[in-house]
Amino acid sequence: MSTPESSSVRPALLTADDAARLLRTARRAIYAMVEREQLPAPVRIGRRVLLRQDDLSRWLETKQQRSSHAIASRPGLPPD
Repeated sequence: MSTPESSSVRPALLTADDAARLLRTARRAIYAMVEREQLPAPVRIGRRVLLRQDDLSRWLETKQQRSSHAIASRPGLPPD
């Protein structure tokens, strides 16, 4: 028997189209990034490729932090 709490705490899953809109890229790019393991591990249901919204958000935050750190550490550039 499931409790109301356990049934409502399911991760939001994004389709390749949803993920492409979020990352402002093409659906084909999402599939290519999944194949090259450049995105968080997807959930596969049959032929469908779904990405957990929380995983993708954390991945994007990590990429932004790395990018900010790389820019800040470049010599000759003023800090933000």
